[in-house]
Amino acid sequence: MNENTTPSPVSLPDRLSIDPRSPYYDADLLAHDIGIRFKGVEKTNVEEYCVSEGWIRVSAGAARDRHGNPLTIKLSGTVEPYFRDAGT
Repeated sequence: MNENTTPSPVSLPDRLSIDPRSPYYDADLLAHDIGIRFKGVEKTNVEEYCVSEGWIRVSAGAARDRHGNPLTIKLSGTVEPYFRDAGT
């Protein structure tokens, strides 16, 4: 680590969800600006990710289930979560 970078106050977990009903939801952590790189491409519509299992869940357009929750699609590949605001 060089002298211009500062360590992040918190580290990102292996699995994180933006759904408050999920056991992997963490409001304090989601207050930070978190970015997800999936197969080297920045994704902005990620609902949940798991680094160790190598998948993300993304919303499937405007489709909703019978409870009003967005339908999601599970995509497999390399997942790289990071803090967008780490440089500031």
